[in-house]
This record gives sequence, structure tokens and C-alpha cells, in this order.
Amino acid sequence: MFVWSVLLMTAFNFFSHGTQDIYPTFLETQRNYSTYTVGAIAIVYNIGAIVGGLFFGALSQRIGRKRAIVIAALVAIPIAPLWTYAPGPVLLAAGAFLMQFFVQGAWGIVPVHLNELSPDEVRGTFPGFAYQLGNLLASGNATMQAGLAARWNGDYAFALLIVAAVVALVVAVLAGFGYEKKDVGFGTEEAAEPAS
Repeated sequence: MFVWSVLLMTAFNFFSHGTQDIYPTFLETQRNYSTYTVGAIAIVYNIGAIVGGLFFGALSQRIGRKRAIVIAALVAIPIAPLWTYAPGPVLLAAGAFLMQFFVQGAWGIVPVHLNELSPDEVRGTFPGFAYQLGNLLASGNATMQAGLAARWNGDYAFALLIVAAVVALVVAVLAGFGYEKKDVGFGTEEAAEPAS
């Protein structure tokens, strides 16, 4: 369970950081947008992230954690071309909003999902440790994407698109074929009994 959780968090961190970290660089260097335009697009996609996290977090309570993560991750794939190849700043902002709606929508489920999967004895350690190890394993993401862009003659759009699509698929597969303990009771039976 722990190894699977670390792999899932590695994929999730590639998913999140792979769609955020060098996106402003792409907008500035490849699309030649001003700092003002890049900032405005960042505000729009961060609003998408908040709304997506709230929406998919609530949805996962109805349809299950795995199913909601899989839906969010898979829908991000057809959004990726709009997010990277839209012809102007307004459509790029719309693509970025949608991309972060689905990326952070999937992420909005992670805290409850990891806590539900955690054994009672290590619930205080398991989620954070799995998350941070996944983050460590994904820490080379920005360098990797910048290297891919350099290899493809400065084409950040293609590097972003490829990484986002591949990682979205990996997140969907790991989550879809992984574990779920939605609505599990925390603690021992004695702790779960109301006090007399």
C-alpha cells in the first residue's frame, strides 16, 4: 500500500508541477507575452484550480475517490492542446483554467484519499511521508521539461503537452487500479463508540 501510494504521489506531483512550474516560462519565452498577461493568465488558472478542487472533492464523496480521480485525469488529456496551442491569450487562459480545474480537481481528492488509505497506527505519518517521497521523486520535473523544450528547439508547448498527457494517463491507471477505502471508520472500535 505504501509503495503504491508513493508511486501515485509521484505521478500526482508530476501532474501538478508539470502543468504549473514552467507554464509562465512558456508564456513569456515562446508566446512572448508580457508579465501582465502572464500574471492575468495565472490568476485565471488558479481560480480554475480552486473551483476544480472543490468540485471533484465533493464529487468523490458521491461517486468514489478512484472514479473521480480517473475522470479528472482523463479529461485533462483532451484539454491539453487548448492549454498549450490556443491562438491567443484569452483562449490560452480558458485552456489553463480548464487544465487546472481537472489537475487540481484530481488533487482535491488526495488528502481524504490518503487519510482513508492510511492504517490507523500511522495515520499521522503515512499521508505526509507518501506525499513527500512522491514529491522528491518528481522534483526533477521542471528540469526535465526545460530539457525537452531545449531539445525540441525551444518548444515548451510540446514539452508541456507530452508530459501532461503521459502523466495524466499514469495517474488514471494508478488510481483506477489502486486501492480505495472511502468512508472507512478511523480508529479502533473502542474509539468509535460514543462515550457513555
